[in-house]
Amino acid sequence: MPQPHSRLERLCVAATLFVLFWLPLPLGSNRDWAVGLLILLVGGLGVLWALVRLADSEAQVRQAETLRAGLPLLGLLLLAQSWVALQWFAGLSVDNGATFSYLMLGLAYSLLFLVVISLFHTRKRLNLLLATLVVSGTLQAFWGALMTLSGVEWLLVGPKTSYLGVATGTFVNRNHLAGYLEMTLACGIGLLMALRDSRPFSWVNLLELLMGPKARLRLALVVMVIALVMTRSRMGNTAFFVSLLMVGGLFVLMDKAHRLRNSLILASLVLIDVLVISQYFGLERLKDRLLNTRLTDVVVEGEVVQQANEVRDDVFAYTLPLLKERPLVGQGAGSFEAVFPKYAGEDIRLHFDHAHNDYIQFAVEFGLWGTLPLAVFVLLGLWHALRALWRRDSIYRSGVGFGAAMGIIALLIHSSTDFNLQIPANAATLVVLCAIAVLAGSHARERAHKGRGSRRDRLGLSPLSATLG
Repeated sequence: MPQPHSRLERLCVAATLFVLFWLPLPLGSNRDWAVGLLILLVGGLGVLWALVRLADSEAQVRQAETLRAGLPLLGLLLLAQSWVALQWFAGLSVDNGATFSYLMLGLAYSLLFLVVISLFHTRKRLNLLLATLVVSGTLQAFWGALMTLSGVEWLLVGPKTSYLGVATGTFVNRNHLAGYLEMTLACGIGLLMALRDSRPFSWVNLLELLMGPKARLRLALVVMVIALVMTRSRMGNTAFFVSLLMVGGLFVLMDKAHRLRNSLILASLVLIDVLVISQYFGLERLKDRLLNTRLTDVVVEGEVVQQANEVRDDVFAYTLPLLKERPLVGQGAGSFEAVFPKYAGEDIRLHFDHAHNDYIQFAVEFGLWGTLPLAVFVLLGLWHALRALWRRDSIYRSGVGFGAAMGIIALLIHSSTDFNLQIPANAATLVVLCAIAVLAGSHARERAHKGRGSRRDRLGLSPLSATLG
């Protein structure tokens, strides 16, 4: 019979997975009430986690290794929140209300990181975490594609008023669905690579991977790729495939023993998903949108024959004076919407509440002192992912490292032209992805059981991840 503290810990694990699944549903948690709910839910997780630690003295021992590995990253997150608190308390922010909201969100992200690296310290639980993100991404992709293909065009609880004809899932902006899918696709690919067979290469084993029990996981990846293409997000698709080729190329070059098998698996992801399946779901329209992007007016003999259809570079240019005004202390977290109108030129006729470039926005709002800890946090997470990827003693750890590295790199690329990190669901998922990077190299592997089902136990498969593949 399970001990009370064991049941409490399982409840905390289940609650964490529920929160991660919930985050993208209410418009990416990008509404005031959804932000408040996110903070309350993560605060509740923190209370549950503290109760687990108090009720079970052995929990501290079980979680010690992952906590030790994750503490530097947690310290960096908290250092950034300390700076935001100083901006708010000392009156350094142009918009104190927005800065306080960002402070509460930042503390919630920090607490979520702590809970994840503490609770998902075993291979079985890490599989559960990855599988939950894959299921969430698949449902987002299915909903977005279904709404677009059917012509119904609804978000979760109401009709869409913008981005009609493209997939947005339960997000308002197609680029934010694309950002979320970049990370969940990376988790799915990482799980697929982690659970691949270590036997010598044979075509039978490859077909079993692509068509056998793991076909359900492959199908989930196909659905997400279709939806990613249907978002028509230029940088979202570019970021996903560039990160796949970068990390995949590194992975193939480093693993000489399984180079042929790994090459064929990655080739199948690109060729089958993109060149065959996505061709029927708008790949041509995405290509046309990429080719027809115009950052400046086309002038022939002094006459404008084609106007620019992209104004983000103008927004970047008008944001630079903001950056130069207070480069060290920043304008205040969350204050971009309040300060940008003062510097926007007459050619900026739309309302911009974000800079459409996360790097510029963080630099403007947080200044150097606040941006630096966040940048080091993400880079340190990427280092943990690459370190796990380089491990040749564990196929599972290298596979999870593959997924974490790919997801982090994809969002770093996408952030150069969009504001995914200002969307709570995507920012929280990136924080969890950095936690997964830490867990890839520091989680504990359960002892294998004897008898039937021992292979499944050795892989650390949970019922949910076994269903996926």
